[in-house]
Amino acid sequence: MTRADRTNVAALIPSYYEQAHIQDVARRTLAQLDHVLVLDDGSTDRTAEEARKSGAEVLRHEKNQGKGAAIKTGMRELTGRGVSYVLILDGDGQHLPEEIPGFLEVANKTGAAFVVGNRMADTRTMPFVRRLTNKFMSAQISRLCGQPVPDSQCGFRLIHRDVIAHLYCDSNNYEYETEMLLIASREGFKIAAVPVSTVYGEEKSKIHPVRDTVRFFKLISRYKKLPKRGGEPRMDTDGHG
Repeated sequence: MTRADRTNVAALIPSYYEQAHIQDVARRTLAQLDHVLVLDDGSTDRTAEEARKSGAEVLRHEKNQGKGAAIKTGMRELTGRGVSYVLILDGDGQHLPEEIPGFLEVANKTGAAFVVGNRMADTRTMPFVRRLTNKFMSAQISRLCGQPVPDSQCGFRLIHRDVIAHLYCDSNNYEYETEMLLIASREGFKIAAVPVSTVYGEEKSKIHPVRDTVRFFKLISRYKKLPKRGGEPRMDTDGHG
């Protein structure tokens, strides 16, 4: 598997009404990686304009299609250009671009084709309800994946193009981030975790507590009904498991 570095990893920042934060997030991301793409998912504020001020490239959905759809559009665009990895982070400032090198280091050390941020090592600043929800959901997802995913709800993640080729499913909303993990595991890819900071500011969550929870449980129910696939996680050409 190709060694990850700042030249072959492109950042993807799906954004929706992030005019207050996106310029700063994109600028700091450009300090870590050579290629940064902001995908504005139909915002009618100044998200796109503020992102361009950072020097990042910007693509837009004319209408809001959902975070999952924005991620798929961005991944399709970037892998079409030949990048080896896509690094996904949010545009609201909850993911620190300065922690990007840790993802590359874990990918290179472990050979994992999918690296997910893990905020659960230090949850002191995480709201109590969210902490319980994350632990419950991550336990459910880990069982279905057949491998540990300590923070399945973290959207800060690094994905190799070999995995991305399998990720164009029908989900278009927040449950897509969970389905990415399930698909990757079923295809035999190893998922690794890297500690990241827990950052919460004044931004309001765009997750709908009822609608998106229902979608999550429908997704879990669907995958529980699928026949299990055997075998160990795929190994790269250097023999990493």
